[in-house]
Amino acid sequence: MTNGLILGAHGQIAQLVRQRLLTETDVHLTLYLRNSDRIKKTNPQRETIIDGDVNDYHRLTTAMKSQDIVYANLGGRFEPMAKNIVKAMTANNINRLIYVTGLGLYHEVPNPFGQWVEDSVGHDVMTDTRRAAQIIEESKINATIIRAAYMDNNDEIDYELTERGTPFKGTVISRKSIADLIVKVIKNPKLYENSSLGIAKPGTNGDRPMF
Repeated sequence: MTNGLILGAHGQIAQLVRQRLLTETDVHLTLYLRNSDRIKKTNPQRETIIDGDVNDYHRLTTAMKSQDIVYANLGGRFEPMAKNIVKAMTANNINRLIYVTGLGLYHEVPNPFGQWVEDSVGHDVMTDTRRAAQIIEESKINATIIRAAYMDNNDEIDYELTERGTPFKGTVISRKSIADLIVKVIKNPKLYENSSLGIAKPGTNGDRPMF
């Protein structure tokens, strides 16, 4: 049985991934989040809930024990969290990570939308995001970085992927689509190894998010 650790388990995408994994696989899930009373076990035999902060290295390292794959879907200051994730995974000899972040890591978003993203998100946040991704990419961790367009809650799975080094396509993406990609990688960890993938809905190019 595969053991999977979800960091930020209360997030909307994380909850979609959790329910699909419980339905479609036999993965045992460790759900790691602050204020763990916000969620309840759906399947007590296959779920463990840990109340913890990713910035708490000791707590995170303990949660990492016996895990096969880590999926991180976080908010806050990303650089220190990325450092802790890489350090804790290395200490526990875990080598597979799925890391969800936003578009624009490599200035890969064509203008004028690319400039709009920079202005909307802000320089400090974008710099923090880029440093976090760089920490992961420069580590020895086998990571799939998912660079998501602006998210919506549409009830659809419809997406295209762009590789690092190619222009980002699209402006929006459903959370269900991101969850679908994550579930595919957890089911088949050899999929998209050591990669950075842009994800957006086809046909949504524009100067602003096409909601």
